[in-house]
Amino acid sequence: MALDILAMAPLYQVPTINRIGQKTDPSKKPTDSLKPLVPSKTKLTTTEAKRIMSVLDEAIYKVELVTLLSYVASNRGDVEGMLGEAILRAVREHEDLCQVLLDNVRCLKEKERQLQEQDEVKEEGWLRDRRLSIELQKSSLPPLRQQIKDSTKNVLRLLLSNPQAASFLQMQTQGRSAEAQRLIDSLNELRGFLFEKLLTGPMEARDKAQFIQDISKQNSMNQQIIDTLENELAERMKDRHAEMEKENFVIQELKNHLHQVLKFSENSLLRTKQEAEKQQKADFRASQARVAKIQQEILQLQSQVFSLVMENREAEQALRKKKYKVETEIENWIQKYDTEMGEKQEEFEDLEAVHREEKITLEELKRKHQVLVEEFAQIREEREINSKKRVEAEQEMVHMVRAATLIQAVWKGYLVRSLLRSRKKRGKGKAKDKEKGKEKGKGKK
Repeated sequence: MALDILAMAPLYQVPTINRIGQKTDPSKKPTDSLKPLVPSKTKLTTTEAKRIMSVLDEAIYKVELVTLLSYVASNRGDVEGMLGEAILRAVREHEDLCQVLLDNVRCLKEKERQLQEQDEVKEEGWLRDRRLSIELQKSSLPPLRQQIKDSTKNVLRLLLSNPQAASFLQMQTQGRSAEAQRLIDSLNELRGFLFEKLLTGPMEARDKAQFIQDISKQNSMNQQIIDTLENELAERMKDRHAEMEKENFVIQELKNHLHQVLKFSENSLLRTKQEAEKQQKADFRASQARVAKIQQEILQLQSQVFSLVMENREAEQALRKKKYKVETEIENWIQKYDTEMGEKQEEFEDLEAVHREEKITLEELKRKHQVLVEEFAQIREEREINSKKRVEAEQEMVHMVRAATLIQAVWKGYLVRSLLRSRKKRGKGKAKDKEKGKEKGKGKK
């Protein structure tokens, strides 16, 4: 949200969760009378509260960086060595987009002003064309605003990926405008209010409300007492004014008397003035004698100073020679440093070109790896499906084998029972035949 707000502003410009604390002066301890207004806890305990404060701190940090983009744009030579070419290129693109937006808005306002001035003079067709042109130009502003938002996010991404550059930019507070500083101060004040609100529990909030209510009642009572005292003070002031008028009258009379006394004292002042002039002449003669003596001393001191200057001039010449020699050595060292740094810069640019090529190769390998990963996932899914089908077929075969075994056992049991029944029936038939034969033999006898 903070990025969306700041992306449309002119180009005038993370702490960790465990380090979140209240930004107040620890030396100022609350008094006992204001104790209900001070939270009992000094640190956040819940994860949600810490996340809220972390999000707000990150937003303030990003706002501080965004408000310094105008300083980077206007002082590229000073910050080029610390921020890097990529950040400066992104800031330059962001500045160009902001300038284009400002030019479009300025041109749009100028057209609207001209349209309002010539609304009654020009023809209806010309006015309609002008309105259509203004609407078309207005429709081109939202995409440009979106580009500026994306550009702001890109600059922040580059700064956050380079902590050293972000720290250096954050220290350049002199490049921030007064409006941006007021915005940051307001956000810090909001952070303090939110931190105190998150530290305050339900019981403390209820006690705070009760304390404020008691204070309000006490304030109303004190206001009544103040009103009574003010009425008494007004009456006393009236009496005081009357007394002062009387005293002013007495003072005026005393001034008149003093004026008369001053008139009488003019003669004495004149005599005192004459005596003072005589004393002044005597003092002047004495001062002339002292001035002559002091001038002689000055001449002596000037001769001593001249001798000291001559003595120190030789030492100064020696020091100047030594200074020239040191400056020459320093200039040689600077030239040597510039030469070595130029070679290092060329080497760095070569390494950076190799790094860009390797990065492009890495991106191609990542794309190929992604394709292989997708193919492997598809093959693994097909294998899992085949294995599930094979397991189901094996389970079905086991069930069929068990069913066949059960059917065979039941069929064998049925055959055995059938055979036993047939044998029992044969045995009963033979026994009956024997009994019939015996009965026939007895009859023949």
